[in-house]
Amino acid sequence: MAEQRQFEELARQLSAIGAVKRELARIMPQDCPAGSAAVLTLLGRHGDMRMSRLAELLAVDMSVTSRHVAHVAERGWIDRSPDPADKRSRILRLTAAGQEQLDELSRRSTELLTQRLSDWTDAEVGQLIQLMNRLRSSFGDCRATARPPASAEQTTRTPS
Repeated sequence: MAEQRQFEELARQLSAIGAVKRELARIMPQDCPAGSAAVLTLLGRHGDMRMSRLAELLAVDMSVTSRHVAHVAERGWIDRSPDPADKRSRILRLTAAGQEQLDELSRRSTELLTQRLSDWTDAEVGQLIQLMNRLRSSFGDCRATARPPASAEQTTRTPS
């Protein structure tokens, strides 16, 4: 097991990751704040789902999730369709416009990382990816694994 000093330094380094996240946020389109980008990313990665599952993946409460969902729905990036098994429920789906926006977010992020890590070797980038996946896994991050497309269990209720 690592020494206490190493864990203290790791805690400092992890808090400094905020600077990386802030720079990534600055390059995003103005009409796509971080919460909206997270909704698009999760729907792109996990497929159709109910809002409760999205809230779980975002690790925020339903009121925050609802605001993010409303924002992306207003822009036509997601669709809230009736669940065939329960007409009172809705399934969240990425639209073609949402996929285009997600592709643009990915392009911008990849471009920034390519620029900032241009002096890193492929092996170093691969090692960072591997270690970050392991770190997330150690914390039980539910976003680390994909889920199957929406089913009756993955729908969300919305007011009629």
